[in-house]
Amino acid sequence: MERRVKNPFSRPWMEGVGAASAAQPGSIGLKGIIAGGITGGIEICITFPTEYVKTQLQLDEKAGGQKQYTGIADCVKKTVKSHGFLGLYRGLSVLLYGSIPKSAVRFGAFEEFKKRMVNEKGVLSPGGRLLCGLGAGVCEALLAVTPMETVKVKFINDQLSGNPKYKGFFHGVTTIVKQEGIGGVYKGVTATVIKQGSNQAIRFFVMESMKDLYRGGDPSKPVPKYMVGAFGALAGAASVFGNTPVDVVKTRMQGLEASRYKNTWDCFSTIWKNEGPLAFYKGTVPRLSRVCLDVAITFMIYDSFMEMFNKFWP
Repeated sequence: MERRVKNPFSRPWMEGVGAASAAQPGSIGLKGIIAGGITGGIEICITFPTEYVKTQLQLDEKAGGQKQYTGIADCVKKTVKSHGFLGLYRGLSVLLYGSIPKSAVRFGAFEEFKKRMVNEKGVLSPGGRLLCGLGAGVCEALLAVTPMETVKVKFINDQLSGNPKYKGFFHGVTTIVKQEGIGGVYKGVTATVIKQGSNQAIRFFVMESMKDLYRGGDPSKPVPKYMVGAFGALAGAASVFGNTPVDVVKTRMQGLEASRYKNTWDCFSTIWKNEGPLAFYKGTVPRLSRVCLDVAITFMIYDSFMEMFNKFWP
């Protein structure tokens, strides 16, 4: 077990959960990218309707005292009535296309930061995990999440109009870049960096802390997948309550009416002035359900694929 602890390439959040932690350093990166991409695709298909509803509620501003939706159920009901059940999956293709590069950047960056921060025994301290998670979140925000999220939000926002202009993913991206330039897919980058950085910092920290507590000081003690899922749900919940205000600002900055805001701070100030502080927690319930399920599923499925890969891919 001493060799496994000292291995700077082993994933701290997967230690003791199965064969994933025993993969060879030379192949774990590629395995992680593939396993993460598959996991992300499955997770998105399961949880996307809650992401759709969350985004709609965050975009539903008080315009002249009139709001389009009264709540979660009303949003689902009106969407299905107007666009059918598949209307709840508007913008799904964007997340599917972005899942693999997002996973690659997140896990790749975390491994690189971790390799540089472990101590002489190969152990990453709680503070180190927090910083590595923050760094991984910032990297994925800049290289993958911001463009993906901007296009996704514009797709969902576009459905609110009577005559949607985006016919598909590539048509939407082409239209956005043509009309707004490459900066059109980098709206809300500051808020996204803050959101993703805090997301990963909180989740990795909570996950590792819960695992350490479960192991009771024995790093070799395996953590069952159902416990990994439970810890993932707690980590997801912590990140939701910690950064939903940032998520609301990010969503507004990436919507079709983002031009009304001068910058991220102006968006924050405008929401606070016109809608009050509670507006920063719009969509919390659907986001909470999605994120908890998201993180739980991600950790459990990811580990399962890594175990399978290690059996057939030495």
